[in-house]
Amino acid sequence: MQGLSFEFSDTIAGYVTRKLEDGSFAVRTSDGRDFEIKLSKNVYARLMRNLQEPWLDCTGTIADLLVPGQFVFSYGTFYPDGDVQRFEVQVLDFPGKKLDKFRFEEPDWWIKQAKSIADFFIKAQFGGPESIDYRKYRTTISLTGEQSGTVRQETDTISRLVYGFASTFLMTGEDKYLEAAEKGTKYLHDHMRFFDVDENVAYWYHGIDVQGDSEHKVFASEFGDDYDAIPAYEQIYALAGPTQTFRITGNPEIRKDIDLTLALFEKFFIDRDKGGYFSHIDPVMLDPRAESLGPNRAKKNWNSVGDHAPAFLINLFLATGEKEHLEMLEFCAKQIVDHFPDYDWSPFVQERFHEDWSPDRTWGWQQDRAVVGHNLKIAWNLMRIHSQSPRPEYKALAEKIASLMPQVGYDAQRGGWYDVMERTLAQGEKFHRFAWHDRKAWWQQEQGILAYQILWGILGKEEYLKYARESAAFYNTFFLDYSDGAVYFNVLSTGIPYLLGTERFKGSHSMSGYHSIELAYLSTTYINLLHTKQPMAMYFKPYPGGFADNILRVAPDMLPKGSVTIGSVEIDGEPYADFDAEALTVKIPVTTHRPKIKVTLVPR
Repeated sequence: MQGLSFEFSDTIAGYVTRKLEDGSFAVRTSDGRDFEIKLSKNVYARLMRNLQEPWLDCTGTIADLLVPGQFVFSYGTFYPDGDVQRFEVQVLDFPGKKLDKFRFEEPDWWIKQAKSIADFFIKAQFGGPESIDYRKYRTTISLTGEQSGTVRQETDTISRLVYGFASTFLMTGEDKYLEAAEKGTKYLHDHMRFFDVDENVAYWYHGIDVQGDSEHKVFASEFGDDYDAIPAYEQIYALAGPTQTFRITGNPEIRKDIDLTLALFEKFFIDRDKGGYFSHIDPVMLDPRAESLGPNRAKKNWNSVGDHAPAFLINLFLATGEKEHLEMLEFCAKQIVDHFPDYDWSPFVQERFHEDWSPDRTWGWQQDRAVVGHNLKIAWNLMRIHSQSPRPEYKALAEKIASLMPQVGYDAQRGGWYDVMERTLAQGEKFHRFAWHDRKAWWQQEQGILAYQILWGILGKEEYLKYARESAAFYNTFFLDYSDGAVYFNVLSTGIPYLLGTERFKGSHSMSGYHSIELAYLSTTYINLLHTKQPMAMYFKPYPGGFADNILRVAPDMLPKGSVTIGSVEIDGEPYADFDAEALTVKIPVTTHRPKIKVTLVPR
């Protein structure tokens, strides 16, 4: 094969190994490869900035920033000068001014980001905080935040956005976010929920089409993978926003909807014989084995088993502390540990199964392919559950995934996590092939960031901190949309935004204000409380008598026992002393109004 004979532009992410001398410096990539980099004549440099921050130019201090150990993104061009390949950088992006000082580890970095994203969606969907009305909501939102003209309101995208609003209130206490969360939850209850009186269960419509004062309900899913079925993941994510809102309010109406939906899972989706939950049920007979389901008949998948925990179940347990919710978490974790590892066949977990848990490697688009983010999501959530119910098998699988994913799903040249990969190598191949492209989705970056943040926070291995920081640096450098707000759906492997097709949208069947704000909420939790040891404030506004025994549970996430305590509590702006600092509970005073409760959590 001939040597490089054409120029091309690319990104190199790495750690400086030789400071700037004679216009050049050297870096070493995440996987240990060395590059010599020359400054171009028109090079400029930027310091990482958050949403709604101004351009932070640092071109004049390039020489001061390029010190050994500094992590930097270099975007430039490879030139084939004879037998030598030269890389000339045009843009340098620095995630911080000093070694080991990353901007995204500032105590309020992610809180500011969540506020900005939530404000984007309040404006895009409702016109502003003064007119929050979910009749205006539309699933599809353009890059700039304009509604596309469609009439569809999908249940899951509303619920996911509600989660984002509720989480932003938890971090800020600003009432507009709670108003948006509560109105959205009420709208879901009034318009998207069906109560089956005969079975005493609730299930959620795929969505509704709104035209003027009329609405047309769409019961079975109209998404291609799940057409004419009730997929488990749609029922799961219908609870995401209401459950996060319930954590704040204790609203008994929300709790009833959650319990009725849990009854749906336990009556019709669960496989009591072989374990786990079926991925789809027939919309008429509520039967997972109905012939009408076609390729989804009697199947199980990642979403039907693994998505309960992050979407709603962990947050439900945090709010209630009830044994039944913990048992369901442990049940799901056991199915993952017992059935998903497939390491004699592939470095990726198996994600789709027949009823008897034998692998399904022929289904639809997935075939024998892996979603990188699902592997990372397993590691992240097993470590969360491990903190509450320690099991060596949870930790072992999480660490197994954490050791494998950088080798097969991570871009060690540029940073960031890939999308869908072939699970096995063909003869003569050394690298797992991309299923379709080498683009990187915002939600998969979230899974990588949170997985390694919590692994580092609990286990303290330096390699986990390295990947947590590299992943967060890539996300905050390339995914934030400074022009129009919120975050991009996808970027190219180099970090340049990909703005074609449905991946151009800020709102779609796949995207709402969920993953980006979940990332902000939990990054604040993991960084402040487990890593940099900074306090974190949380806000609640419970209904009188809403929570059992008037006990407010304020744990921000499933963290190692004893790692966090309550430092102080304020109610309606006044100091309050009736709390259990170790148990992370507050005794709600008997009032006729809804008190606003501020809890300051402090790390050990």
